[in-house]
Amino acid sequence: MEQKFGDNPVEVRDTEHYKDEYNEGFVDKWDELINWDSRAESEGNFFIDALRQRGAKKVLDVSTGTGFNSVRLVEAGFQVTCVDGSAEMLAKAFDNGWDRGHILRVVQADWRWLNRDIHGKYDAVICLGNSLTHLFKERDRRKALAEFYAALRHDGVLILDQRNYDAILDEGFSSKHKHYYCGDTVSAEPEYVDDGLARFRYEFSDNSVYHLNMFPLRKDYTRKLMHEVGFQKITTYGDFDPNYNPSDVDFYLHIAEKYYDENEEPEED
Repeated sequence: MEQKFGDNPVEVRDTEHYKDEYNEGFVDKWDELINWDSRAESEGNFFIDALRQRGAKKVLDVSTGTGFNSVRLVEAGFQVTCVDGSAEMLAKAFDNGWDRGHILRVVQADWRWLNRDIHGKYDAVICLGNSLTHLFKERDRRKALAEFYAALRHDGVLILDQRNYDAILDEGFSSKHKHYYCGDTVSAEPEYVDDGLARFRYEFSDNSVYHLNMFPLRKDYTRKLMHEVGFQKITTYGDFDPNYNPSDVDFYLHIAEKYYDENEEPEED
């Protein structure tokens, strides 16, 4: 199934366009890219442990995709609500959960109006899979992060990841795909990069090719936005390691605490 980017794909820089990019053909192949078993082995219990350490029980997965993280958390005993803007992704996630003996609670929602479509407060919000980069306008990013903040209990936590675009923009692309995109039959590389666009090309084992157009978020900029919407303490990991070389990691992972300490100054970015 062909994606539609028009005559000049690098000019497609629209927050709404991801819905067309994740068409049925691409979604059907997404699990080949992730490789659930390899990814589970690579990340271990990082997210499960981080949530348990903070006493989280009720989790909102706002970037469910095909359900990998949601299913893992359900199997670890968490109460999970699955959100995605793509109906195709949610359908695939529901099927994946069903195949593993779970009935996932799924909600299609736009992050910018998240609290219109979900109800109650959550102990944790997770936004994984480099998903925030689908938002091309700064006001959309601020609105989405504010919605995540509002969905949390007073002492809740946001866990958000992003590709290491700093290295891509400053040094060029180099990735071992150790932790996130673990499928060994898939090629995932940037086809075009500038300060406002990272266009990635995905080629699968049957020679089918798909693309994603994303905004290349820099690490410190992302941390700054999270601070500005209210998160006071943010801990950043590089490929799950707090002690990392910025040139060597594929992904950054931020754990942002909503808990407010009136005596503690926000960290400098």
